[in-house]
Amino acid sequence: MIVGEVHTAPRVGSGLVHVLATPVMINLFEAAALDAVDQHLPAGYQSLGTILNVRHIVATPVGMKVRARAEVLRVEGRTVFLKVEAHDEKDLIGDGLHERVVVNVEKFSQRVQRKLSK
Repeated sequence: MIVGEVHTAPRVGSGLVHVLATPVMINLFEAAALDAVDQHLPAGYQSLGTILNVRHIVATPVGMKVRARAEVLRVEGRTVFLKVEAHDEKDLIGDGLHERVVVNVEKFSQRVQRKLSK
């Protein structure tokens, strides 16, 4: 993505400086992890983020390109463990570890709906 004003800390409420906001970087991590995992799942299943431990190391100004990648480290049962990284055009800007759990979409949606009816 190219960092726009809409992606900055003041715009998302996470700071005052007009640089890529940490919550936006986290969204990039989630999207990269989703892409890395879900393409390998059978129809009707998806992964959900459960744990994300990240560092936002370097600021990225508006107008600069950012890319995120996720690498599956291992799978234990329904849990997928990933390494995530984000780079702008010059630096590693963030990294971390991410866990996702694989769920049956229909069953998960039913559980969510039951929560509303309680």
